[in-house]
Amino acid sequence: MEMSGLKNRRILIVDDEQALLDLVVSVFQNDGYQNIATAKSVGEAVRLAKEFRPELAVLDVMLPDGNGFSLMERLRKDGDYPVLFLTARGEEEDKFRGFGLGADDYVVKPFLPRELLYRVAAILRRTYREEKTVVPLKNSVIDFSRAEVIRDGEHIPLTAKEHALLSALWRGAGRIVTIDALCEAAWGDNPFGYENSLMAHICRIREKIEANPSSPVSLVTVKGLGYKLLVEDK
Repeated sequence: MEMSGLKNRRILIVDDEQALLDLVVSVFQNDGYQNIATAKSVGEAVRLAKEFRPELAVLDVMLPDGNGFSLMERLRKDGDYPVLFLTARGEEEDKFRGFGLGADDYVVKPFLPRELLYRVAAILRRTYREEKTVVPLKNSVIDFSRAEVIRDGEHIPLTAKEHALLSALWRGAGRIVTIDALCEAAWGDNPFGYENSLMAHICRIREKIEANPSSPVSLVTVKGLGYKLLVEDK
């Protein structure tokens, strides 16, 4: 995967030490990252995130008006993006708490800039796999760049909603993507009340990607929770 696309991802860095903040920003910018925002407190980070809409957050644990753990929980209410803790607190219980809350990585200060960059790159590659435009399934192939499905030699166009739903499913490939997350991906910030529409769109997607839509093997239902997209390792 080309890292150039990933380096356009929006990164929010939160730390109350200005010198450390400047250092981390400079590490990212020198490596080609272009969209960076910074905050020095929980309150500032929450306000900024609503406008900036980060795709990765790098958080300190100790902040003047709270801590990074509670901040992560507040940020995750508005967007399910990856979080890396960068903190001087290296105690095992802090690491366990961070990972237990769903953090993607935990780096202890002082840190090596190259290590931080490697870890961030790994998180971005893992999370934003939609950079890959052609995705093989059991009985078909999704070509996101052309917004179409190829099955048995036939090119079947995707609607905008189908493309948005499949993109969200691909980002979480192999994992459950919740009904709420799919509705938000297709219908925006007010997704409530679209569950029936979602089911109808899922049915139409299955007609395009599955050999037998009534017995799906690529887009499967996880009852009461959501759906999984199962991709082939080709």
